[in-house]
Amino acid sequence: MKIAISIPDDIFNEAESLVQRLNTSRSELYSRALTEFVGHHAPERVTERMNQVVADVGAQEPDVFRAEAARRVFKRTEW
Repeated sequence: MKIAISIPDDIFNEAESLVQRLNTSRSELYSRALTEFVGHHAPERVTERMNQVVADVGAQEPDVFRAEAARRVFKRTEW
């Protein structure tokens, strides 16, 4: 979808510089930025997607290997 927006010159110039450094298109840069912003303000969407992935791979009930692996990871994780 094409849209027209207005942004401050300094932000536009920084974005143009980033486009060059990342060797990407302006559309890709703005799309990635907006995706990240929306994701930050809608964390439940991330949870929903993660739950869908788990459901898709059939990991509803943990097996012994996964349970032990998770226990070891949690044990090493600094809270």
